[in-house]
Amino acid sequence: MFWIDDNEIEIMAGRCWAELRRPLRAVTTLDAALARFDDTQARDKALYMTSLAHALIDGKEIERAALVTQESIRLAQGVGSVRPLERINGVVDRLQEFKASAGVAQVLSTWP
Repeated sequence: MFWIDDNEIEIMAGRCWAELRRPLRAVTTLDAALARFDDTQARDKALYMTSLAHALIDGKEIERAALVTQESIRLAQGVGSVRPLERINGVVDRLQEFKASAGVAQVLSTWP
């Protein structure tokens, strides 16, 4: 369990809040923890950003959810893992409902 540090615990707490559909707690927790993640941890950061995007959608922050999704897509490119891509697909599916939004339209136009 060498990889579990305070930041990882905070990420897990934020992901739990997101799964429980408690967007205010999830967004606050995930924002703080993700701010300490470096882009060199692209796979993990892209994966965790999808939880933030889901929480933002639940909190009706659609434009920001689109921005976070776009950043997650950027980070996931070139990463040799399908897990972030699968999670991004889930976010993109939820964003379909808001395709009239300019930010969402941008995400949809760049996602396969």
